[in-house]
Amino acid sequence: MKYSLSVDSPIGKITLTADDHAVTGVTLPGEGPEEPFAEKRTSLLVKAAGQLLEYFRGERKKFDLPLNPAGTAFQRKVWRELERIPFGTVATYGEIASRTGRPKGARAVGQANHRNPIPILIPCHRVVAAGGMLGGYGGGTALKIRLLELEGVRTLRTEKAKTRKK
Repeated sequence: MKYSLSVDSPIGKITLTADDHAVTGVTLPGEGPEEPFAEKRTSLLVKAAGQLLEYFRGERKKFDLPLNPAGTAFQRKVWRELERIPFGTVATYGEIASRTGRPKGARAVGQANHRNPIPILIPCHRVVAAGGMLGGYGGGTALKIRLLELEGVRTLRTEKAKTRKK
């Protein structure tokens, strides 16, 4: 059985989902869960909500929760690599592709990021395009910037450099 718990956070309402053993989803503000789950304050969901709020207060840099994201073998491999990106740093899609054994698979990494069912806890917001460009984010670019700034990352570019006319 799966359960959910909604949390009011500084970025809006976040819904956490879990089964009896692990967190299975995080739904960001403005998104709806793919399927309805019974709202229940399980000990795991309460712990996950607490850690998430600690993160937003700047008190937590690493999550200590059992996670079980549903996905393909490749997606799960990418998501494990994302969990290795330290708080306050970023990696490129190409770097993650190389780490997963697919050095030319940056686009595949981007697709895996897009399908990450547990954003923030699996920090897909820490992945940027080559040259420091932000790339996309399920919760929107503004939320990605906010999460990265919360972690102290400030040297990001949101658009390609424009050519100066002489």
